[in-house]
Amino acid sequence: MRASTLYLALTSALACGMAGFALHASLEVAGAAAPLARKSALVRQLSLTDLCLFTEASYTRHPSMTDLATPFQDSPMSLEHFPSGALLQPPGHLGREESAP
Repeated sequence: MRASTLYLALTSALACGMAGFALHASLEVAGAAAPLARKSALVRQLSLTDLCLFTEASYTRHPSMTDLATPFQDSPMSLEHFPSGALLQPPGHLGREESAP
């Protein structure tokens, strides 16, 4: 078998596989819309907070409920001693400048 024939057959098989993956993904997205809507309504109804990504410190467990001083509550000059603090940025609302009225 020639190398070009093998290449064409392999490329065609991979293209068919990718098309199958795309079709499966589109069917899964369509099927997941109703359960996702129910879960979103439940979250709104129960007023649930953010997803807990880290379990180390309160400012990494619930980033939307923190302020800039929370990581330094033990001492103003203390260093970050939780690894997740280096992975998580402060929430966007803490970095915005409030304009004076």
